[in-house]
Amino acid sequence: MKVLLVTLGSHGDVHPFVGLSLELRRRGHSATLATNGHFESLARNAGVEFLPIGTDEEYRKLTTDIDLWSPNKAFKVVFSAVAQTMRKTYDLVADFVQKHDDSLVIASSLGMAARVARDKFEFPLVTVHLQPGVLRSLIDPPKLPGLFMPKWLPMWLKRGIWEGGDKYVVDPTIGPPINKLRKEIGLEPIKRIMRDWWHSPDRVIGLFPEWFAPIPGDWPPQLRLAGFPLWDEQGVTALPPELDEFLHSGDAPIAFTPGSAMVHGHEFFESAVEACRITGRRGLLLTRFTDQLPKTLAPGVIHVPYAPFTDLLPRCSAIVHHGGVGTAAQGLRAGIPQLLQPMAHDQFDNGNRLQKLGVGLWLGVRKFNGKNVARALSSLLDDGTYTQRAKAIAEKFVAPGGLERAVDLVEQTFESHPSRRRVLTPA
Repeated sequence: MKVLLVTLGSHGDVHPFVGLSLELRRRGHSATLATNGHFESLARNAGVEFLPIGTDEEYRKLTTDIDLWSPNKAFKVVFSAVAQTMRKTYDLVADFVQKHDDSLVIASSLGMAARVARDKFEFPLVTVHLQPGVLRSLIDPPKLPGLFMPKWLPMWLKRGIWEGGDKYVVDPTIGPPINKLRKEIGLEPIKRIMRDWWHSPDRVIGLFPEWFAPIPGDWPPQLRLAGFPLWDEQGVTALPPELDEFLHSGDAPIAFTPGSAMVHGHEFFESAVEACRITGRRGLLLTRFTDQLPKTLAPGVIHVPYAPFTDLLPRCSAIVHHGGVGTAAQGLRAGIPQLLQPMAHDQFDNGNRLQKLGVGLWLGVRKFNGKNVARALSSLLDDGTYTQRAKAIAEKFVAPGGLERAVDLVEQTFESHPSRRRVLTPA
C-alpha cells in the first residue's frame, strides 16, 4: 500500500500516527504523515516521510488561545482551526490518491477534509478515533463538557439532546467550512455531520481496548477496536541524564504534566510543587514551556521538558495530568495510580473511565490546589489499594499491541475495497 496518514492536533494526536507510520513501514508499505509543520522534525527523526499542513507559527498561536482549554469554548476553537486547513488538506489528499493507484488514507477524527475527499474520489479511507469520548451513544453516552446525559434518561430524551446539539451547536460550527468545500468541488451539502458522516463507511478504528470502553450496541457497525497505540518517541528521544540520575537517587516520584500543548499551566505547576511539599514526596514537572513553572521548586522536585513515558512512568509512583487519552493509556500500562485535572475535550470522559476502573481520581479546575492535590494523592497512594488495582490493569497489556492490530485492520480494508488495483476517478 501507499498510505497517507492525516492528523491534526498536539503531540498526543501525532504520536499514534507516527507509530502507525512506522508499523506500516515495518510491513513493507509506504507511509507519509501529513500534519502541522511543528512536528516535521519529530517525524523525520523517527524516519517518517512528512507533508506539512499549516505552519509551526500557526500551531504555536493556537496553543496560546486560552479558550482552547475552556469546557464551553474549546469546541469552536478546535473546529475553527480545522476550517483554516480544510482546503489545503483536501488538495493534499486528492493529489495523493490520484497519483497512486494502490493508495489508502488514514485520517484522525479531525481529518474531515479526507472524509470529503473520499466522497469525491473512490479510495479506501480509515477513520481513526483515539478516544471513546468522540463516539456518540444513546446506550452509554460519553461524559462531555456541557452534556448531561446519564444512562437513566429516556431514549427519546437522549435522542432529542443529540439532535438539538447538532442543530444549534455542531452543524452551525462545522457545517459551513465543510459544505463550502463540498460546493467548490461539486458535492451536495450535508448535515448531522457528527452523527455518522464523519465516520468512514469503509472502516473505523478505535485506538483503545474494549476493557477501557465497552462497545455499546449503537456505535458504528464498521468500527473495530485495536487497543492503545502507545508510541511515545521511545528510541527517538532519550531520557535526559539528569532525569535518570534523579530517578536513581530516591523514592519513585510523582510525575506532573498538564499536556504537551498547555502553555497556561502556572496554577497547575504551583499546585504540584505545593502538594509535593505537603506530602513530602518527590516530584517531576514535565513541560516544554518553562515560562509556566514556579520561579523556585521545592526540594526533591525537578523539571525536564519531555521524556518518553514508556521509559519514565514505570519508575514513578503516580501521574497527575490533564486527562488526555494518550497519557492515561501510558499510566495504565505502567500500573500506577492517576490524578486528573480535566479541562475540556474528551478529558472528562477519560477521567470517568479511569475512576470506573478504580485506578484514578479527578479534581475540577477550581478545586485543583496544593492542599486538595496533596489530599487526593494521599488517597491514591497511602494504603496501596489504587496501586494494586493499577498493577492488575497493567497485566491486560499483552502483545500484539494496538498499533499492530490497527495495521492488520488497515490491510484488510485495503484488500477488500472495490477500488483495489485500479486508477481512481471522481465518484
